[in-house]
Amino acid sequence: METLRQGLKGMGLTLPSLRIDPVSCAGNEPAPLVDLGRCNIDTALRLSAFLEKKCDGEAGHDG
Repeated sequence: METLRQGLKGMGLTLPSLRIDPVSCAGNEPAPLVDLGRCNIDTALRLSAFLEKKCDGEAGHDG
């Protein structure tokens, strides 16, 4: 989780609610899920722009 948090921070993004979903850790066969939480529109747009830029730079991206 901390690696993801630091990676986002390196992009200038903060997802304040970033955490492991506790319900997904319950039960006999836990399958932890990452809860990216809620963020404002500006953060979502910046994350989207970063991902689009990253994908455009990848070889073989189908677009």
